[in-house]
Amino acid sequence: MTWVAAVARLRARREPGVLVTVATVRGHAPREAGAKLVVGLSETWGSIGGGNVEAVAIDRAREMIGAAEPEPELLDFALNDKVTNRHGVQCCGGTVSVLLEPLPVVRAVAVFGVGHVGLELARILARQDLDLHLIDSRSEMLAEKRLDVLADAVAQVHTHHTPLLPEEVLDQLPHGTHVLIMTHDHAEDAALCDAALRTTRLGSIGLIGSAAKWGRFRKRLATEGGHDEATINRIKTPIGLAAITGKDPATIAVSVAADLLRAFASEGNDPGVAAPRLDVPPGQAFSQVTSGGVTPAK
Repeated sequence: MTWVAAVARLRARREPGVLVTVATVRGHAPREAGAKLVVGLSETWGSIGGGNVEAVAIDRAREMIGAAEPEPELLDFALNDKVTNRHGVQCCGGTVSVLLEPLPVVRAVAVFGVGHVGLELARILARQDLDLHLIDSRSEMLAEKRLDVLADAVAQVHTHHTPLLPEEVLDQLPHGTHVLIMTHDHAEDAALCDAALRTTRLGSIGLIGSAAKWGRFRKRLATEGGHDEATINRIKTPIGLAAITGKDPATIAVSVAADLLRAFASEGNDPGVAAPRLDVPPGQAFSQVTSGGVTPAK
């Protein structure tokens, strides 16, 4: 497996790792500059030459994986029999420097509803190194031509077309995913709020909408959903920075993205916080509201 594929595997598994690279070589050494090794918590891929150099690099890499906020490090090795090593003697005669770069688990964001605001928000978030999930019940909102604006995304973009029950995607999202609810249908929003509060693995939950909308939702979440006040308060609404009051989609998107990035900064290296799960199946409490289903895309 190539080191690129190994890094991709760790990212897909949402597991931290470290990329180890032979940065410089002077004299004789087991591997040339540029040789790479990917270290996971229990696996490694590739090699920087074996022996003490590789063993020490793996030990240090796994210490970095367990650290709260690891930073890149450069390790220097002298390859001669006069040096006391932890993992045996390497007497090639040269010197080697090895760069260790952390591969943290990136944050994940799910945007439910890729309408005017959702698309503008996706354009902004796509410039960040994160896993971006775009979910919509309308297939045309996820059409390839419409999402061409995300073609050069830094983020890994995942699209989910959910013509009937968008809330089912919640259980498929990575641990700690930050959820933003902004669909075209208030009934869909209500079902998503209820289901999100019952999902253990989510980070923050945000809902777009007015105070009147939230007042109705809050009452239903308590009376029909059976959620207590502390649980309901997990939903942040309105979303975005309070100081930005514009109503056009691009302005709202900038405000929401800025608020989300501020939340990322405040939580440090933690990709998200899980909350307790209730026993009622997602969407059941709002069966009357959503009994007609979401209209499939035409």
